[in-house]
Amino acid sequence: MSAIAHELQPQAVNKLPPSAVNQLPPSAVNAKLISLIASAAIGVGILLSGFVISEPAPYEIYMAGLIAVWALFGLRISRAIVPLLVLLVAMNIGGMIAMTQMADLANTPLYLAVSLFLAFSAVFFASVTSVQPSLYRLIFIVYVVSAVATSLLGIAGYFHAFPGAEMFTKYDRAAGAFQDPNVFGPFLVLPGTYLLYLLLTGPVPRMPLLAVPLLIITAGIFFSFSRGAWGMFAVSAVLLTACLFLQSASGKFRLRVVVMTIAAAALLVIALIVILQLPGVSDMFTQRAQLEQSYDSARLGRFARYSIGFQLAMEHPFGIGPLVFGTIYGEDTHDIWLKALMDYGWLGFVSFLTLTLWTIGAGFRILLRDRPWQPYLLCAYVAYLGNIGLGTFIDVDHWRHLYLLLGLVWGAIALEYRHQRELRLARTLVPAVTAPPISGKSRAAVLP
Repeated sequence: MSAIAHELQPQAVNKLPPSAVNQLPPSAVNAKLISLIASAAIGVGILLSGFVISEPAPYEIYMAGLIAVWALFGLRISRAIVPLLVLLVAMNIGGMIAMTQMADLANTPLYLAVSLFLAFSAVFFASVTSVQPSLYRLIFIVYVVSAVATSLLGIAGYFHAFPGAEMFTKYDRAAGAFQDPNVFGPFLVLPGTYLLYLLLTGPVPRMPLLAVPLLIITAGIFFSFSRGAWGMFAVSAVLLTACLFLQSASGKFRLRVVVMTIAAAALLVIALIVILQLPGVSDMFTQRAQLEQSYDSARLGRFARYSIGFQLAMEHPFGIGPLVFGTIYGEDTHDIWLKALMDYGWLGFVSFLTLTLWTIGAGFRILLRDRPWQPYLLCAYVAYLGNIGLGTFIDVDHWRHLYLLLGLVWGAIALEYRHQRELRLARTLVPAVTAPPISGKSRAAVLP
């Protein structure tokens, strides 16, 4: 579907006036229709990603069908995306091998089926964005809508805004339409980072329109009382600001970034002081702000389980099977690296480690290049770094948004690969003429 739409260049059709569209051949009109349907289908999937109360969630069911239909109509997997596919499949093969070490399979087949689906979802998002980069804008906008909606549910649940609103909380913390506030909070980091990017780089008259959803999402992150989400959002904001400061050669823009950063920090402190006056908020904040919780340093707490798990990994190179560690020690690994060793064996661990290093390295290499999709890459990349860093202290294995981030970063990697290939081809065909690089002016075509 995306291949057909790309070949017929529906973006060009969308820019034509109605009178010109009526004079187009049926094939061009069909291409526009296909593009609209394809974009709407992806938008629905992104919207559903903010509502994961049970597993498998509606997101899995819908996206599994969408990926299957897309594959039938010609899903293109760029050569640059093949490493992503191979490493994710290898990781899941490790999980299947680990399953053979189990005496009781229980729900393991379903768990691995979800793992494999999420792997394919990352490849899917990488493929469609690499073919049609204008999808980046749609994905980010719909993600913001989904994040605002689930944030409002979480905030309403925390303050018991209506009867039954407590279903959107867990452990007296905002959870939105998620099973766990520790997943709800990190889910909001990418849209929050994107809105911050638009605030820092967009026109001043648009700031109030961007500030409202950013405030809602920031409140959702705060009331999740997830230390990981707090840290992720802070780190993402700092990295984003630093990258923008380094990328721009304009002294005026750099001054704007500095002034807005100071103003944002001051407003954040004031807002925090006001919020902490609310009943119950101060106690929960004080409790959650501690770096070490009781379940971290207990005899079989999180840190003790790290040591136990790595010793088990040396004794069981094929792993012990998905979710088995938790049945033995009462709680799961709470560490993505240990999780990979236990649930996917050494094969899965090496595959995931390789994929992580490859993604970080390849993404960093192209991070500040002046491309139309660079703003989306920048936001996705800093959010991805935050998720991987958080994975050292919590299990991020089945986080849907992590696989979306992987797809967004690898989509940009594939776009850069294609761009460089076209430059080389242009130099070969016309040695005397160098194809002009994509300028920042073309960002207007993809930025909202």
